[in-house]
Amino acid sequence: MTDYDIKKGHYQNIADGKLKDIMGGIFGNVKAEGDTFVSAFGACDEVRATIKSNNSITIESRMKKVADVDAATMAETLRRWNQFLEMATGMTTKERKKRMTKIAKV
Repeated sequence: MTDYDIKKGHYQNIADGKLKDIMGGIFGNVKAEGDTFVSAFGACDEVRATIKSNNSITIESRMKKVADVDAATMAETLRRWNQFLEMATGMTTKERKKRMTKIAKV
C-alpha cells in the first residue's frame, strides 16, 4: 500500500466517481467497495485505489509471480500501471519520484 500525493488542482479530475471511470478505461474493469475502487489487469491480480483527501490517494496492488507472466503481458501491465498513476495523481513518473525522494529525506 502506497500513499501518493495528488497534484494541486487535480482532485476535481478524480472526484465524484471519475477515478472509477479512469480505472475502467485503463484496466477494462472496476468495481466499487465502499470508498475503494478495485480492478485487475494482466500481471496485476488486484489494484485498489482509495481517495483519502483532496491531496492524497492510497493505491495498493497485488502482482502475480514473475514466472507466471510472459514478458509482453508484464510490459503492457507496467505501461497501463504508469498511465493509471499519472491520471490518478496528475503527476508524471519523474514528478512522483522527485516528490517521494523529497518525502523520504525528511
